[in-house]
Amino acid sequence: MASSDSRKYDLILLGATGYTGKLCAEYITKSLPTDLRWAVSGRSYERLTAVVQEVKSHNPDRLQPAIEAIALSLEDLRSLVQKTRLVLNTVGPYYRYSNPVVQACAENGTHYLDVTGESPWVYEMIQKYHNVAKQNGAVIIPEIGLESSPSDLLAWSLATLLKEILSLNTKEVVASVHEIRSQPSGGTLATLVGLFDHYSLREVTRALAPWALSPIAGPKSSAEVPFSTRIFGVRRKPNLGILTTSITAGPNVAIVQRTWGLLGGPNSYGPNFQYHEYMRVKNWLAGAIIHFALGLGMIVLAIPPLRWILQFAAHSFYAPGQGASREHADEGAFELRAVAEADGDSPNPRMAMAKFRYDGGLYYLTGVFLAEAAMVLLKDEKLTEKLGGGLLTPAMLGQPYIDRLRNAGIVLESRIMPE
Repeated sequence: MASSDSRKYDLILLGATGYTGKLCAEYITKSLPTDLRWAVSGRSYERLTAVVQEVKSHNPDRLQPAIEAIALSLEDLRSLVQKTRLVLNTVGPYYRYSNPVVQACAENGTHYLDVTGESPWVYEMIQKYHNVAKQNGAVIIPEIGLESSPSDLLAWSLATLLKEILSLNTKEVVASVHEIRSQPSGGTLATLVGLFDHYSLREVTRALAPWALSPIAGPKSSAEVPFSTRIFGVRRKPNLGILTTSITAGPNVAIVQRTWGLLGGPNSYGPNFQYHEYMRVKNWLAGAIIHFALGLGMIVLAIPPLRWILQFAAHSFYAPGQGASREHADEGAFELRAVAEADGDSPNPRMAMAKFRYDGGLYYLTGVFLAEAAMVLLKDEKLTEKLGGGLLTPAMLGQPYIDRLRNAGIVLESRIMPE
């Protein structure tokens, strides 16, 4: 990684003219240090100029972003990332546009953060660029948005709490989306329905297989999922309620498992660690219906003619770059709860519980995740040096990241439950 004095910018926001990119630029303008050296980047100089004028109205006295208009060619991207210490990338679908962005950052020792949820693409980037990034000191963290920061940080918090307070390993963490209020943006819809145009069902399945993203082999499950859950997708968990299949569980589980491996596997959370994620429902019938509907949806996405119909419908709802109005988006909310069970032979194992909650627009929250993670990497030189480089995960930023998110108004708490 080059020294901070040798590069023109502290960070560049790539994709600043998109729906998520604009919200991230707004958050940077309102909340990050006023002397931050930054730039917005994309393909249209005119649209970037409009973004700069818009964010200037939020804080006219701060240092305003420069404009870097580029094509998304590898040559242009190499030139771009050499100007900055860190890139925030909101250009999706990532499988279509962002391979050269990751490559350029990995090769040039430039830190990189994105908010993808595309597990097959993350798997591909790990195979291609983890070692390159590690060699050049580039910290590259995909999925640092709603997928998969809350899940990864809660799992890390619970495992850390059990070990530090009770000197116990963690056997299982069960997480549940307790509440979510939001509408998907056009980019999210385009990514969801277009993923199978780029990756085969076999490639998607491979990336979501247990421990597929972990650098070391994961443990065999000692925390058995009930048979009825395997069939109907429904599970009851004390302190969480009735749970069913969550559409975002796959990418989140994969990232939590990669964190386990990166931190040392058996020497981190414990040798028998398991992570499962669901969403809360009112009753068993609703849970079963959602479970089978999601399964049917996956089948539809895997069949080209049916997938093309969905693509047309998604585009008519919101085109890429578009999303809900700001007033409607600000009514959003997200809460993830998790319960951890300590490992051991006790018939009444110790438990811990954690909660992540944010009230407001979830795409604005995405900008918060990106910007605050960037500040950890830019300001905490000891942590950045310790990380070294490679394709890492949100929880690798540890307590400094949690502290910054809390200061940004996010509730992130954990506690040991009474015996």
